[in-house]
Amino acid sequence: MTFNDLGICDSICKALADEGYTNPTPIQEQSIPILLNGHDLLGSAQTGTGKTAAFAIPILQQLAEDRPQTKGPRKIRALVVTPTRELAIQIAESFDTYGRYTGLSNTVIFGGVKQEAQVKALRRGVDVLIATPGRLLDLMDQGYISLKMLRHFVLDEADRMLDMGFVHDIKKLIAQLPHNRQSLFFSATMPPTIVELSGKILGDPQKVVIKPEQTTAEKVEQSLYFVNKKWKAKLLVHLLESLSYDSVIVFTRTKHGADKVVRSLEKAGIKSAAIHGNKSQNARQKALGDFKDGKIKVLIATDIAARGIDVEQLSLVINFDLPNIPETYVHRIGRTGRAVSSGAALSFCDGEERVYLRDIQRLIRQEIPVVQDHPFPDDEEEEFVVRKPASSGRGGSGYRPKPTNRSGGSRPAGKNRFQRNR
Repeated sequence: MTFNDLGICDSICKALADEGYTNPTPIQEQSIPILLNGHDLLGSAQTGTGKTAAFAIPILQQLAEDRPQTKGPRKIRALVVTPTRELAIQIAESFDTYGRYTGLSNTVIFGGVKQEAQVKALRRGVDVLIATPGRLLDLMDQGYISLKMLRHFVLDEADRMLDMGFVHDIKKLIAQLPHNRQSLFFSATMPPTIVELSGKILGDPQKVVIKPEQTTAEKVEQSLYFVNKKWKAKLLVHLLESLSYDSVIVFTRTKHGADKVVRSLEKAGIKSAAIHGNKSQNARQKALGDFKDGKIKVLIATDIAARGIDVEQLSLVINFDLPNIPETYVHRIGRTGRAVSSGAALSFCDGEERVYLRDIQRLIRQEIPVVQDHPFPDDEEEEFVVRKPASSGRGGSGYRPKPTNRSGGSRPAGKNRFQRNR
């Protein structure tokens, strides 16, 4: 199956070819024909499965084929609402990429910055608007945004919007949308609150569900470290000094925790940066830019801020804190196992997080191999121990834990048990 087989127009196929894209991912293959036929869509797919292209390509094609004949500034005909500014920027870049030969325009608006530049772009006129909920409603209330000509509406990362408390904003926005529109609803998970919200957005939708939990878990080489909470930072420093990697994302549960990890790494002489909601827009963009450009190899992120981080060939993911939502674990490790790539993910687990570990292993239907041989073991790990990890020289992190012997007692701490790739 190729994009040409899906009925994509020549101008978009040319842009896709420029990027080296020939074969659609499963969500693209299933969603694009549905959307080109004008149906509403309820989609469930995690970050990294090609979801943005799945909705951007058919929207661009329909907009290009149905251009208004009236002169004057362009009117907003497609709206994409997403929870974070990083993800909004990434989606706008995707529309630029796939639509470069269509003559269509887009702009992105989000809070945390002055609105003047965004208002100027809106006044010039755009075909596609990508926005975060708060700034979108603010500019609508000020009269800068009209959605009377809207034909396509996308609500992306809906589960995260509810986590971030946007539900009232979303309901307020939906009430102001024109009734005659195509609506797309994407969410990584489908709890009852999400299903209820989708019922208020969609008419009689087609459904596409991509379940990558097992495939992601199978592609990514996973390892688990039982460690006392107070020694997590030291274990992280030990691993970053021992492993071979080009780029690492370290996930923490809280913003404060992310900043604390950066300070710990700084004391150890390891350069890193944090990206989370309390950082200014300029600081977040600089940190992300430095990471993508290779100026720093370690990025510390919270789950919300990490939505929208798109880094090719990410070496390693480290879960400094295990997430309390098991699907989030899959989203995290999937960042290092995208498309046909394999990857590596290391996870720390302290005593309070063991209930999270149970839920994660139940979801992925496999036990995460435990690494015993590290300098900061947790003495309470016995009931959770699973099969030992096999040594591996695959791509990704390049780490190679030595085999362990569970019957031989605990190993002495303090030695470097990892080998760098030379």
